[in-house]
Amino acid sequence: MSFAAGETLYLMDEAGKRYWFRFEVSIIKLGGLGAIDGSRFANLDDGDSVTIAGKKFNIFRPTVVDLMASLDRGAQIITPKDASIILFECGVRAGTKVIEVGAGSGGLTTALTSAVAPSGHVHTLELKAENAERVLKNLKRTGLDAYWSYQIGDARTMDIDYGMADVITTDMPDPENAIDNLSAHLRNGGMFCTYVPNVNQLDLCVRALRNKGFADVRSFETLRRGMDVHAGGVRPSFEMLGHTGYLTFARKKA
Repeated sequence: MSFAAGETLYLMDEAGKRYWFRFEVSIIKLGGLGAIDGSRFANLDDGDSVTIAGKKFNIFRPTVVDLMASLDRGAQIITPKDASIILFECGVRAGTKVIEVGAGSGGLTTALTSAVAPSGHVHTLELKAENAERVLKNLKRTGLDAYWSYQIGDARTMDIDYGMADVITTDMPDPENAIDNLSAHLRNGGMFCTYVPNVNQLDLCVRALRNKGFADVRSFETLRRGMDVHAGGVRPSFEMLGHTGYLTFARKKA
């Protein structure tokens, strides 16, 4: 399928370097490559090759993982290995309404907004205005800001300007102190997810969810190890993306 105006795309050279741009049938400014006539891409499709100034590139539509990797970062992001589990375990899909606590640089926000589009919505509660501004910049680059809103404040005590959500996710050090305020905006049967880096934090939030009557409370972490494939053999990589955070999932009872 040919590219549509406004799509976020990237060119990849033979060394794997990526050049991001929004497709328009007009002059496009590509950092590191200069100004290019966008009409050159008009009849191309995902994966096609193009030569620019004697150099070969392939043009691709980004996956969600690609988008997360390309974010302008400040605060640390929730990585794709954890974000994908959150989406799957919480059943986030088109039409889902999500309240997200703590946006960071927008890694999970990008995954959530991409999943809920075009009929769902993500509302983020962020303590720091500079984080929210960075997330807005990142989402505007891809058009995902159409499915996003935010408030600045403390999720433990703030008045939340949002109706009922299907899913609540938290990336904060003490989610147990925000459960009462947040769960008032979670529909019965909805999913509550917490992400914390330390075991003592995990213990506190699990106990709090159980004490407050949530069902099916369970926790785990995900580990990701690559494989090195060579002509002489195949083995697991010596390096791996190990501990990033502990995930807890729970369901709100009526």
